[in-house]
Amino acid sequence: MTATTRSAKPAGRTFGQWLKSRDGQKVLVMIAFMIIPLALLFTFTYLPFAEMFGFSFYDMKYIGTRKFVGMKNYIKVFQRDDCFGALKLSLYYMAGSVVQLVLALYLATILSFKVKGGSIFKGFMFFPFLVNGIAIGFIFKFFYTRGFVFDTVLQWCGFQLDNLPYWLRDKRINNISLVATSVWRYFGQNMVLFIGAIMSVDSELYEAAMLDGANKFQQFKYIIMPSIKTIITLNVILSITGSLSAFEPPYVITDGANGTGTYFVVMNEIAHTQQKVGLASAMAIVLLLIIFAATILQKLFFKYVFKNAEDEDLNAAAKRDKKLAKLAARKAGR
Repeated sequence: MTATTRSAKPAGRTFGQWLKSRDGQKVLVMIAFMIIPLALLFTFTYLPFAEMFGFSFYDMKYIGTRKFVGMKNYIKVFQRDDCFGALKLSLYYMAGSVVQLVLALYLATILSFKVKGGSIFKGFMFFPFLVNGIAIGFIFKFFYTRGFVFDTVLQWCGFQLDNLPYWLRDKRINNISLVATSVWRYFGQNMVLFIGAIMSVDSELYEAAMLDGANKFQQFKYIIMPSIKTIITLNVILSITGSLSAFEPPYVITDGANGTGTYFVVMNEIAHTQQKVGLASAMAIVLLLIIFAATILQKLFFKYVFKNAEDEDLNAAAKRDKKLAKLAARKAGR
């Protein structure tokens, strides 16, 4: 009777007992691991962003009185030649990002298969991404200086020094020179991401395509491209948004002189030299909105581009299975 009564009692626990139990300790650990990064994220990201957003509505310096001006700072961003001109300069870097992605995808397609010396080449191509951006700026500042490395190499190829342009002073070519620096630095990162995606494609798909008589370009178009569309979309978004935020090459190499000042360089000048903190904050908010818009447009674009590829994949799935079955049968019969 006593044993029956004891077993019928509910096994209720107080909050303190639950807290000391295994389940309670799990919850505490999860909350601790969640609160700490969220607190750091709020303190060092969201709170400063909210403060900057508030600054964008004031005419102010770092020290001194503030004057509320409403939307005037945002209007000035599009009225000032230096601000709006810097936005147009981002088109150079966007064009460079397209070249960068095409080159990275081309080399990744080649290096994804067995190529003699491919591993060493991958390392050489990825190495510039590991170098600090400021250091790369100083390297290319010396590289492009009149009569130095680049001019010397061109003279070895038969060019006359007097016929060569000033790579960092000539407004017709100085921005192209800076964009080439960014392409050299970042295309290795894109290439490595593409290689990882391409190598995950099932090799039997290539064999089935070869049975159908598909050449290398057709294999790239109908097998590789649809299979790595997620990585292509990611790389394009990162490259385009990065081109809108170009800072290190023009700041270190030319200090924004001779029409090379990108949006970030101009914003740095306005914030730290001219002490127009409100206007610089408005510029940062405008750039954030442009990046958001560019990201959404790119996602919609790739969703439309790869829509046909997805339909073709569904329609060709049965055919591909038949080819793979035939290939397996042939291998089994050998």
